[in-house]
Amino acid sequence: MRESEFHDVRWIEGESTSILLDNGKIEDINTNYGNGCGVRALCGGSWGYTSSEGVDGIDAAINAAIELASDVNKHSPREKVTLASYCEPNVDNLPYIKEDPRDVPVEEKVELLKDLSNNASCKGTSSTSASYSESTLKVHYTNSEGADCEYELTRVGFAISAIASDGASYQVGRESNFDVCGYEMFRDPGILEKAQSAGKTAVDLLGARQAKGGKGPVILDPELAGVFAHEAVGHASEADLVLEGSSILADRIGEEIASPFVNIIDDPTLHKFGYYPFDAEGMQSHKTDIIKDGVLNSYLHSRETAGKLGGTSGNSRSQGYSAPVVRMSNTYVDNGNSNLDEMLEELGDGIYLAGTRGGQVNTGEGIFQFNAEKGYIVENGEIGDLVRDVSLSGNTLEILKNVLLVGNDLKMHSGRCGKSGQAVPVSDGSPHLLISDALVGGVQ
Repeated sequence: MRESEFHDVRWIEGESTSILLDNGKIEDINTNYGNGCGVRALCGGSWGYTSSEGVDGIDAAINAAIELASDVNKHSPREKVTLASYCEPNVDNLPYIKEDPRDVPVEEKVELLKDLSNNASCKGTSSTSASYSESTLKVHYTNSEGADCEYELTRVGFAISAIASDGASYQVGRESNFDVCGYEMFRDPGILEKAQSAGKTAVDLLGARQAKGGKGPVILDPELAGVFAHEAVGHASEADLVLEGSSILADRIGEEIASPFVNIIDDPTLHKFGYYPFDAEGMQSHKTDIIKDGVLNSYLHSRETAGKLGGTSGNSRSQGYSAPVVRMSNTYVDNGNSNLDEMLEELGDGIYLAGTRGGQVNTGEGIFQFNAEKGYIVENGEIGDLVRDVSLSGNTLEILKNVLLVGNDLKMHSGRCGKSGQAVPVSDGSPHLLISDALVGGVQ
């Protein structure tokens, strides 16, 4: 058998259930069980990666990964990889699960979704869709440096959407919540209010006029500001993208890149949807101040990128048995000292943007475009008419510099983040932000 300089094994055992209802009727119920491992080996500057299903075959998987890494390094040698030093993590901060979702009958979960659908249906809506998900994973990590650690984690969540149509056009309202907790999430009657909000949003947007585009001051609600923090700043801070030359933040550590009121943090220790006690390389999870008082303070790192650039690793994640890549966890703009009323008064005349419907970002060029769920015209500091089909776009560094006020009402929202063909649980959030100048898309 050939030898490697390093190898590790990430063993995952878990089960998941998902339920989908369309207009209150069961569309799909799916339960999956998994048991297998992902194995990496490092030879020189080359990685070998393989996976194995079932309880057998770990030794063969390790040998196969080593053979692959050795062959790649022999035929296409690269600069030697030096990994940041390893320290065994402390697994002592796991979320408390009050009610294991596996103990709840599937019939009860279906009835829950029906209640959500009924509450999302209101006068003017034409259809609803509701989904439920749960997963319990046990992760066991070992490596050739003597690491041996494990944890078990449960995640649950739901999403509800409603469509309103007048025959010529349609609008959608969406609400969701995903977290690291048990079925106790669904004992909160507030989730029915979320469903009602989805239906009301769809109907209200159908009757709203289109937004007028142009440049000017804007207020971002916590959801849209959180998306900006995640997509425009968080991804650009991932050190693998920095090394690839695909980040506007390359070579800017220590540089003032934002308003001094801006602090952006990634923290996998928070008991939010992106939580983990140690990452896919067995490294202790930790809080990272990406931007501190307007200054770029740190990138997010794997052991390889930390070995090249310096910094603290602990940000490698993967979906299932896939190879680990640098990823965010719970990424947010930290609280400031202002409140929404102060922001509205300072804004005077402008627009208040709320919610998100996705968008796109080019981390290398530092430009972005995000679609807001809705907007409100603000006149003389008062929130007025609802508008639809509105977006926010611009240059990441310019927007960061244009932050005038940061609110004190941080809220987090959860979902999944895609990168390298993998999707992992994340949360992002922010308080309200007042931005002095931004490009708002709409009717010209």
